[in-house]
Amino acid sequence: MKLSLCNEVIRELAFDRQCALAAGLGYRGLELAPFTFGEDAWRMSAGKRAEIRRVCSDAGIEISGLHWLLVAPAGLSIATSDRTLWQKSVDVLRCSVDLCAELGGSYLVHGSPAQRRVATADDASRAEEAWLLAGEQAALAKLAYCIEPLAKPECNFVNTLAEAAEIVRRLGNPALRTMIDTSAAGVMEPEPLADAIRRWMPTGLVAHVQFNDRNRRGPGQGNDKFAPILRALRETAYRGWIAMEPFVYEPDGPTCAARMIGYVSGLLESGT
Repeated sequence: MKLSLCNEVIRELAFDRQCALAAGLGYRGLELAPFTFGEDAWRMSAGKRAEIRRVCSDAGIEISGLHWLLVAPAGLSIATSDRTLWQKSVDVLRCSVDLCAELGGSYLVHGSPAQRRVATADDASRAEEAWLLAGEQAALAKLAYCIEPLAKPECNFVNTLAEAAEIVRRLGNPALRTMIDTSAAGVMEPEPLADAIRRWMPTGLVAHVQFNDRNRRGPGQGNDKFAPILRALRETAYRGWIAMEPFVYEPDGPTCAARMIGYVSGLLESGT
C-alpha cells in the first residue's frame, strides 16, 4: 500500500514546495485537485503538464491520481437538463482523464457532490450518461475512473458502496470502478468499515481508498480507529494507493499532513 497526500491540504504552498514537503514527510504520491491549479486546469497547457512532471521527478514523488474533478470552473453539473452546461461538464471530465494520464496518475475519483445533485430520475440518468462517457475515456487511457459514494446530506446521489457498485456493474465498463472514503463509508455503510472492506474488495470493484475521520479531520485526529481498516486491507490484498483527504486542517495544512502520515505509517510498520 502506497500513501498519498491530497494536495489541497497544502495548497497555500507553491507546487514545488508541496512536492518537497510531501516527499520529505514520507508520502510517495500527491493526489491532485485540479482546482488548485486554477479555473482552467482541465485544459492545462502541454508546457505546464511537463513542468508538473519535472517538479515531481525532481522531488522524487508521483502523481497518484486526481479528485475534486468538477469544482472548477464554477457552475458545472453532470445532472443538469441544460444540455450545453452538461456537455461542458462532460468535456471537463474527459479532459481531466487525459490530464491524469499525462501526469502519470492511475485513477480519478468522482466525488464533487454539488455538481451531481439530482432532483429527478432524469437527472440521475444524465449523471450516469456522463459517467459512461468519462469511463470510455478512462478505458482508452488505461485508468480507473471511480464513482465515489458520499454521505448524506452533503450528497443526495450514490451514498453507499452498494449503490455505486450497482451503477458500475450496469454500465459494464471495466474502467469504471468505485472507491472507499472512510469518512463517508463510516457514516453510510450498514456494517463496520473493516467488514465492508472484506465484503467489497474481493469483488474487484474497489480501485482506491481515501483516509479521513468521520469528524472531517485526518486519520489519527479523531475517534475512528484505523488499525482494523488497515488489517482488512491487508487481508484482502489491497496494493493500491491510500490518499489522506481531511477537510479540516488543524492547526494548519502542513502540520496536519505530518500528523496523518506519522499515525498511518506507525500502524503499517507495526504490522497492523
